[in-house]
Amino acid sequence: MFDLKELERAHEIVGQAVPATPAHAWPLLAERLGTRVVVKHENHTPIGAFKVRGGLVYLERLKRESPNTPGIISATRGNHGQSLAFAASRHGVPAVIYVPRGNSVEKNCAMKAFGAELVEHGEDFQAAREEAERHGQYAGLHMVPSFHRDLVLGVSTYALELFRAAPDLDVLYVPIGQGSGICGCIMARDLLGLKTEIVGVQSTEAPSYALSFAAGSIVTTETSNTLADGMATRIPDPDAFAIIKKGASRIVQVSDDEVAAAIRAYWTDTHNLAEGAGAAALAAALQEKSKLQGKRVGLVLSGGNIDFDLFRQWVGTDAPAAQRAMA
Repeated sequence: MFDLKELERAHEIVGQAVPATPAHAWPLLAERLGTRVVVKHENHTPIGAFKVRGGLVYLERLKRESPNTPGIISATRGNHGQSLAFAASRHGVPAVIYVPRGNSVEKNCAMKAFGAELVEHGEDFQAAREEAERHGQYAGLHMVPSFHRDLVLGVSTYALELFRAAPDLDVLYVPIGQGSGICGCIMARDLLGLKTEIVGVQSTEAPSYALSFAAGSIVTTETSNTLADGMATRIPDPDAFAIIKKGASRIVQVSDDEVAAAIRAYWTDTHNLAEGAGAAALAAALQEKSKLQGKRVGLVLSGGNIDFDLFRQWVGTDAPAAQRAMA
């Protein structure tokens, strides 16, 4: 896909807008997991999520190679769209973003605030994506996919930062939505010649990659009803799956209740706010706690853009008292 020189160059491009995010070893999380743990805080980027890196690298190449592009179009549940809106605004390129109806109010507002034209269509991400493709062809806009080499190259830069800060990680847990994050981690690990085991994480309510990994071939699902919207994927990307199949150790499935517990754990142990997908890595590590003793564990906190209503339901005043006490 790319070599280390290209990854270093991508890190320079990203660094013009996004400083390196911290990788912290939190003592209370270490106590909770019973082992050493490092958290990569991609919730600290300018859009509150790792995907900003991919958008910056994608738009840099697009603007350089096709300077007269009239505009871009894409579909998202939120963070991909924020990334493209953020990057497009820096290059003066109009951006149209399609989202499914009922999408996160906060993420919708953020995309519009970054300058995107927002269109609601369909009941899930797949329907929004298909309509975005149709409209893009009609309007002559450049369609940005959810998975692309340049997006992977961009998000690989957080893995480069993490592995250089903590090259002795035994295992790294990474959430899977469309697959750019985990593919970036696999690529960076391999380019640096490390032996870190990489474990993907999916929702039990949207397990298309997990089912595909188990079957050895693409498996789709009819629904993706998880509240962790960053993992709500029904149809795996074939290129992403090929990299995951070859480079990941396994894929763990976590329930929405496990994700909620992990969000509360992040809140109490680190005072960091995680969105559903952002907490999925911790949820998986807690599920596999007995396997991790004596290992140094990495967790990707991929984003912090949780809806206020969902935060209140899972963590705040509307969460059952028993659940809050368990945090």
